[in-house]
Amino acid sequence: MDPLRRSPSPCLSSRPSSPSTPPCEMLGPVGIEAVLDQLKIKAMKMGFEFNIMVVGQSGLGKSTMVNTLFKSKVWKSNPPGLGVPPPQTLQLHSVTHVIEEKGVKLKLTVTDTPGFGDQINNDNCWDPILGYINEQYERYLQEEILITRQRHIPDTRVHCCVYFVPPTGHCLRPLDIEFLQRLCRTVNVVPVIARADSLTMEEREAFRRRIQQNLRTHCIDVYPQMCFDEDINDRILNSKLRVRGCGAGGG
Repeated sequence: MDPLRRSPSPCLSSRPSSPSTPPCEMLGPVGIEAVLDQLKIKAMKMGFEFNIMVVGQSGLGKSTMVNTLFKSKVWKSNPPGLGVPPPQTLQLHSVTHVIEEKGVKLKLTVTDTPGFGDQINNDNCWDPILGYINEQYERYLQEEILITRQRHIPDTRVHCCVYFVPPTGHCLRPLDIEFLQRLCRTVNVVPVIARADSLTMEEREAFRRRIQQNLRTHCIDVYPQMCFDEDINDRILNSKLRVRGCGAGGG
């Protein structure tokens, strides 16, 4: 008997066989177990993009925190001791850096915003910021719905907005509440107590609890939102983040 000849498959027993009928029995693996490895290799080769926006008054240590967060000189600031006040941004300004760590490339874009709340009249001072965020969403959407799309669409959408809360030690200002209510509908918001090292540990903890209460009272939904709790591992991590609530940033 020919060793290559196999008995007919059960799925073909009820109908006559023909040369054009494909066999139901696989002759070998098709490589499904390697899909995850292939996706990982492709992602590592292309790298990742992360766009972050920092919002807050001038002099709250935004540059220092961004540089510390990514362990790199991402954002330039005036050296201390020169007596030169930090320049106030007159328009939104983005800086892009490529950071590589253990073979993983990250294209990081940091967008600075006008000195939020620095003016005497702060009516509608959030319009340029919200307009910029919505414009990036619209630009990405228009590229994505094209019939002939680019192989890699440049992602300029703001993935996270870090909002610097002045270390007043009391509670959120009306300006903070008004802006955060609008901002949380558009982008992931991470509130941070700026220059937290100017407060004692007790003052910092009391301030953090009051900010959390303000957020709940005014229905301000900050990151991580409840919709991110579908996976059990994500739920455990997000619950720990919610306990800490508002983070603290040094000066």
